[in-house]
Amino acid sequence: VQLQASGGGLVQAGDSLRLSCTASGRTFSSNSAMAWFRQAPGKEREFVAAIRWSGGSTYPAESVKGRFTISRDNAANTIYLQMNDLKSEDTAVYYCVAGGGVIISSLRYSYAYDYWGQGTQVTVSS
Repeated sequence: VQLQASGGGLVQAGDSLRLSCTASGRTFSSNSAMAWFRQAPGKEREFVAAIRWSGGSTYPAESVKGRFTISRDNAANTIYLQMNDLKSEDTAVYYCVAGGGVIISSLRYSYAYDYWGQGTQVTVSS
């Protein structure tokens, strides 16, 4: 599976960005999930949001709930992360990930995902 993320950039606090991630190379099962993680300089990798491929249930992190929305387009094998009201603390490299057979209790953990994209930089200036 190849994951191609795009949409990052330099924005000001309060602005919006939409990240996209397109998967290729396989089809996903009903237990598959995709997610976004991020990592800021000097900090540990952090879960941002996940989405079940079948049914589309979403699981945002508390830190972004109400500002970020994850969604998917099954036909295009693509997920999105709509980020509104961006803050300086959202500055990070954002990684798109995918995994098959991801159980709900593991959705927020990086070990649950088999495939990682190359990352896209999001920089928010205050």
